[in-house]
Amino acid sequence: MRNIIPILAIFTSTMVACQGNSTKSTATDAKVAETDTNSNQCFKYINKKDTASLSLVIKDDKVNGTLSYNLFEKDKNNGTITGIVKGDTIIADYTFQSEGTTSTREVVWLKKNDDLVEGFGDTEEVKGKMKFKNTSNLRFDQSMVFKPIVCK
Repeated sequence: MRNIIPILAIFTSTMVACQGNSTKSTATDAKVAETDTNSNQCFKYINKKDTASLSLVIKDDKVNGTLSYNLFEKDKNNGTITGIVKGDTIIADYTFQSEGTTSTREVVWLKKNDDLVEGFGDTEEVKGKMKFKNTSNLRFDQSMVFKPIVCK
């Protein structure tokens, strides 16, 4: 009987210590989730001779970054994006250089799993910027799927 009391004491203290670590793990998980809303993410689209690169900095519901298209037999263009994140959708203005001219057009991506699928639809010029007529009617038909890559 005397041996059972020390064993129970050790068992009880071990259980309490394990439960304390469980709480710390939950706090750490919450910190990781919080960090995920402020992140750098990079993506690449490759299809035969066409490539595009996308680098994003997401902070809360705001997004900034760089975007570059290098499509076969078309002019290469590089620029910056600034926009917002709404749920699983990124809506941004892409300001870029092509043929020595600065242009701005709206770009939209839908997040599917870890990929970003670029949306396409009817556009119109509004105050010198090409915008989608109706973002609700965009097609995300997998024509330009940006895959995640390690940021450089």
